[in-house]
Amino acid sequence: MFQSSKHSNSIPLTPIRSESFQAWLPRQNKKIQTWVENSHFKAKNSEYCLLPDAQGGIERVFFGVDDAEHIRWALGSISAALPAGNYHLEGDLRDEQIESLAIGWALGQYDFEVTQQPEEKSYALLYIENLQPVLAVVDAITLIRDLINTPPNHMMPKNLAQATRTLAKQFQARFSEVVEDAQLRTEYPAIHAVGRASIHAPRLLRLEWGDESHPLICLVGKGVCFDTGGLDIKPSKFMRNMKKDMGGGAHVLGLASLIMAMDLPVRLLVLIPAVDNAISGDAFRPGDVINTRAGKTVEIDNTDAEGRLVLCDALSEAAALKPELIIDFATLTGAARVALGTEVPVFFSNSSSLVEGLDTASHAAGELIWQLPLHKPYRSQLDSSVADLMNSSPEGYAGAITAALYLNEFVPENIPWVHFDVMAWNTRSRPGRPCGGEAMGLFAVSQYLYNTYAALV
Repeated sequence: MFQSSKHSNSIPLTPIRSESFQAWLPRQNKKIQTWVENSHFKAKNSEYCLLPDAQGGIERVFFGVDDAEHIRWALGSISAALPAGNYHLEGDLRDEQIESLAIGWALGQYDFEVTQQPEEKSYALLYIENLQPVLAVVDAITLIRDLINTPPNHMMPKNLAQATRTLAKQFQARFSEVVEDAQLRTEYPAIHAVGRASIHAPRLLRLEWGDESHPLICLVGKGVCFDTGGLDIKPSKFMRNMKKDMGGGAHVLGLASLIMAMDLPVRLLVLIPAVDNAISGDAFRPGDVINTRAGKTVEIDNTDAEGRLVLCDALSEAAALKPELIIDFATLTGAARVALGTEVPVFFSNSSSLVEGLDTASHAAGELIWQLPLHKPYRSQLDSSVADLMNSSPEGYAGAITAALYLNEFVPENIPWVHFDVMAWNTRSRPGRPCGGEAMGLFAVSQYLYNTYAALV
């Protein structure tokens, strides 16, 4: 992946911008012109051209940088394709561009190996000077991908708890969990209701880190380790990849990893309600009325709208601590995917200044995120005649908005809050982003946190 020192035989990687390619090529010597033309290299993103030396080795690698996509992914499909050896970046590149290229280089070599014997491989190694911030991002995204990609029989609530415990130990953070049945039934009744049908006990996972004098940031992640849909069972087509339904929990662990690695001056609380939404004689039912930690009662319209149920108990705990900011991640609705597709994270917020900051960070980080309105008039779709609210709207319209409005019921207006509704899964392979589990919104959110809190050091 990376090398810590520059080797004397290190091969230069030279970026060529696609829009200046036609002007660049005539300025090169005849050897380069002929080789580049015969290689049909046009300097598009993820295109590369190996220039041979007199001994038959590689003298240089030209790679394309296309402004249509962020520079981060220009090496995303190249690093795994290049011959094993030592490489370094060369050319007119700013420090932040080098870091972005290095992140894409590393993520292009990602290979899920958690449950299989890793093969002995020789990699193309990239030399960069400032390695720590690059590794922090790569480690965070790798953690997210690995957790989501892990088969569900290896990633039940107890396994997600172990992953959280391991992360806490790595950064000298504190881990705890609530798993005892009577305590869950009393203190986290919605989490208990969703998870009680499974032989894999539900639980609330908690990770705490940072100085008590620093601003409190709460991260809440949906940890539905597998989602059958409950008694409102999903068709097999839609159940097939429901191992990814703990993707919100994976995201907040990855984001926490990055925050702790950057040593941001914040006090961090991570809450993950971890459940298996299974079917048995004790499964919760459509028409049930359940309690929540906040004391509000909820009529179950659909047992496949379980993510918001487990989240509402965790959000209530976070809100009671009066943090400076609450961020939640969840693979919550198909409606968000219908609206913006699988690759653009949807977010909702109760704070215009938070939205503005996220928008600025999104542009700086080169990652598109998109706000949908927290449209309060749609709240009436969640009205119930027998409880304080329903968990989903029987009308079926604006599903991402009504899901966000449900969560909003458990966050006071005076606490800035942002809810991310993410796919957490690549349905196609792109440079540096293979099919499977994926971090979405991480670049934008971590950039926002850095912009907001780094100056406090």
